[in-house]
Amino acid sequence: MAASDGTGRVPAQGGVPSAPASPAARAALRRFLDYLAVERGLAANTLSAYRRDLQRYTGWLAAAGIDDPTRAEEEDLVAFLGALRAGETRVGTRYRASSVARSLAAVRGFHRFLVRERLAGSDPSHDLGSPKVPSPLPRALSVEQVEALLEAVAGGDPRALRDRALLETLYAAGLRVSEATGLDVDDVDLEDGLVRAFGKGSRERLVPLGRSACRALESYLVRGRPSLASSRSGPALFLNAQGTRLTRQGCWKILRRHARHAGLEAEVSPHVLRHSFATHLLAGGADIRSVQELLGHASLATTQVYTRVTQERLWEVYLRAHPRARAAAPRHPSARGGHSPTPGSTGTMIL
Repeated sequence: MAASDGTGRVPAQGGVPSAPASPAARAALRRFLDYLAVERGLAANTLSAYRRDLQRYTGWLAAAGIDDPTRAEEEDLVAFLGALRAGETRVGTRYRASSVARSLAAVRGFHRFLVRERLAGSDPSHDLGSPKVPSPLPRALSVEQVEALLEAVAGGDPRALRDRALLETLYAAGLRVSEATGLDVDDVDLEDGLVRAFGKGSRERLVPLGRSACRALESYLVRGRPSLASSRSGPALFLNAQGTRLTRQGCWKILRRHARHAGLEAEVSPHVLRHSFATHLLAGGADIRSVQELLGHASLATTQVYTRVTQERLWEVYLRAHPRARAAAPRHPSARGGHSPTPGSTGTMIL
């Protein structure tokens, strides 16, 4: 049971009560993280997120007088989630619903692991529902904006060649930033126009590269990378000024700099290019299963959000192009919180 406020709980830096976790809790957490890294093959960033969420959880349990996570009960988990919702982050803002949902997923996975390893007799998270998380539409650039971004990379010096090859590859293959920065030279096959990417859980996939991306990569490999390379470069494809592998942060900075030069007002990130890749494929007639494979999504449900983006754009095209659209068409259902129209219903749009 969760202890009362008189048990010596102290506020954590993020506003959630916390205390040093017990040796038993630290050992259980270390064993779970080892399982995620070795058997599940989760990426380093995903492991870091699990570690942060579960250290917050075990710290909260310790503050509540529970020194062993196998003794936690359902009402303790409910109290922890309530503390998250009422608490504040390190920068003084409230935890978002997505952060609370992510923490619950980590805690649920932790307790399931304890039961599976026979370290606990029951799972206190078994009957807990998942909080509803708003799913905003992915932001995507228009084709014209992507072209402006790529054309903003000017010059033929090694860094410019690298930047052009990097941005072309991100958009041509729809790569995550970690996939792009993790590429080695041998992962690119310019003759067949393919790139080998390693996604979440170290899942490997081959993604086609367009002619423009292949030309940019060839120029970089012939005239750019040799000038940036050093004894510490190893097999890394994209190098920074020190001759080592380009980092995620370095990729973000490169993209933002060229986005400013292109006059793009909205914040542009590597994931925005990934969204644009998927949205433009669907708008061009690609089927959703193929887009799922190209993106490396394990579930089709993850990819289906992009169909909502294309429906929004179809509606905009209809209102702009049809001679009687403004006079006769009803308000778009998304403006009042509804769903996109379906063929055969009242006030439908059939294209």
